[in-house]
Amino acid sequence: MPGLIDAHVHLRDEGKAYKEDFFSGTSAAAAGGFTTVLDMPNNDPVTMSKQTLSNRMKIAAGKILVNVGFYSEFPEDLGQVAGIVSEGAVGFKLFMGCQMGGLDVDSDEQLKAAFSEVSKVTVPVAVHAEDKALLALNEQRLKQAKRNNVDAFLMAHSEEVELKAIRRALKASSKTGVHLHFCHVTTQAGLNAIVESKKSGETVTCEVTPNHLLFSTADMVYDGKLLIMAPPLRSKTDVEALWQAISDGTIDSLGSDHAPHTLEEKSASSIWDVKVGVPGLGTTLPLMLTMVRKNRLSLSRMVELLSENPAKIFNLTRKGKIENGSSADLTVVDINLKWKIDASKFKSKAKFSPYNGFEVIGKPVKTFVNGSLVMDEGEIIAKQGSGEIVRSIKA
Repeated sequence: MPGLIDAHVHLRDEGKAYKEDFFSGTSAAAAGGFTTVLDMPNNDPVTMSKQTLSNRMKIAAGKILVNVGFYSEFPEDLGQVAGIVSEGAVGFKLFMGCQMGGLDVDSDEQLKAAFSEVSKVTVPVAVHAEDKALLALNEQRLKQAKRNNVDAFLMAHSEEVELKAIRRALKASSKTGVHLHFCHVTTQAGLNAIVESKKSGETVTCEVTPNHLLFSTADMVYDGKLLIMAPPLRSKTDVEALWQAISDGTIDSLGSDHAPHTLEEKSASSIWDVKVGVPGLGTTLPLMLTMVRKNRLSLSRMVELLSENPAKIFNLTRKGKIENGSSADLTVVDINLKWKIDASKFKSKAKFSPYNGFEVIGKPVKTFVNGSLVMDEGEIIAKQGSGEIVRSIKA
């Protein structure tokens, strides 16, 4: 297959290197069949300026095994947007659920100004759509009521929290010409709002994670804290709506939202202290190949979601297809191999997974990055630093 692209990865490193670093994260990518990953900016320090981006790229250059692109958060001074893109950012990330970076996410005026500025440099804005004000209000009420369980977390991160943020972002971006890319959409209502925006001619795309396709709130009775993520798991009705959106083309891409943490951080005594997210680079491809076997989607649709569309959305030159002139990024899979996911063998520093013990059909067996064999039968055989930093072709 054309080398897989995961446009939603947290490689950590720098101040969060105890969770993951560029070598362990890109080892996990190569082992999972991914030849290109895009790194989120909620790091320590936050990636939100030419300097922080440049420093991050320099650290990564000596460690990475696959192609890596970098998002930036918005700077306080929107006049710096063009410089950040010229430095190499493949897009901007907007966390609407918390204050991250220099943009006041509670201000519709600032959102519109930011979108207008990014439209000039033609990279997308990836949106984590959870409304900060409503989320904070929900959390405050639940904490005051001494609620400290999985149900309380789900109530705080309600469907309304996602829908309100999606609607706000769509309204603020209207007529600006910016490309909005909604990360990890989880609700039928949110999908409907995105569909309407697409029909009106706005440039809007969206992503779903395997987690939200394969688990529902019903699964949280088994291992609730491990399955804590933001946005959270939803009802089975929402899950079926996501699968329908895979079938009808509404969903444009799959992203793992690879979020490595320590096991201690995932098992904090208070639900409000549990770190959100799970590692996903090692599980996404086998899980999706298994879904192909179960006729939930076709192999060609899977390649579209994991290779072709991410390359288009993020303007990644010579990626996402097998054709003359493209990078020799290739993922070789054994589609008939039955095996069990074993989190203890992950290349990631995060050796846990809600999929631990799952029986799957299909496994990446070789990963070629720019023509070089990086992973062979589960073993990393390339040297640190053999990967490349990727930039948007429109930058």
